[in-house]
Amino acid sequence: MFLKNFFFIKKVPLKHGFFTRLNGLSNKKFKSLNCSSSNDDDKEKVYDNRLIAIKNLNLNNKKLILIKQTHSSKVIRVTKSNLDKNIEADGVITSLSNVILGILTADCAPVIIYDDNNKFVCNLHSGWKGSLNNISQKAIKLFDRYQIKRKNLTAIVGPCLGVKNYEVDKNFQTKFIEKNIKYSKFFRYKNKKKFYFNLRALINYQLSELGLKKIYNIRQDTYSNEKLFFSHRRATHKGQKTTGRLINLISLS
Repeated sequence: MFLKNFFFIKKVPLKHGFFTRLNGLSNKKFKSLNCSSSNDDDKEKVYDNRLIAIKNLNLNNKKLILIKQTHSSKVIRVTKSNLDKNIEADGVITSLSNVILGILTADCAPVIIYDDNNKFVCNLHSGWKGSLNNISQKAIKLFDRYQIKRKNLTAIVGPCLGVKNYEVDKNFQTKFIEKNIKYSKFFRYKNKKKFYFNLRALINYQLSELGLKKIYNIRQDTYSNEKLFFSHRRATHKGQKTTGRLINLISLS
């Protein structure tokens, strides 16, 4: 469902949102809800944009956790001991109820995973590198460690680059097939040198193979809808050096 400036799954009891680029304060190419401070956008506007997103979910009294994303498959648990430290990873998991887990995206897929008993929640940045190395599996193994049964897990895959706009070369395809021959079905033939890659379908397959039965999708293509989404690939095709980032949030009740 779409509400104000974010998408969410109505059946999910936890406060969460996959935010668009609407209703923010940034200007020009960052218009308007850019939530990344690593580009040349006005830093104060970025911080205010983050507050807008937090307030939209009525989570004003909680601490936002954003990590330094490096396109890895590393998932870190957020605890009281590292709450104020800089975390370098592409996934975070926590049992703390006073924090909001945030992931920034602009074509890569944000993936939220939580257990139905509201003990743990996880937020992942799953681009092609993270998906190649199955970041979802790294996260699920952490749930295993905390004795949470996989049948009690729910996942949501947010807006990401759609297959019709995800053109890749043969070398890219080979990386995935060498990792797992079954991954070949997520590539659609274009010609001898080019293929279309279905990132969303791959992530859904990985989650399903890990034993998850409850998997939801926000089926939105970040490239196609310039009004709603930032897209790194679209910006590159337009000759732009940088673009904004969308924020994706989840918090325990």
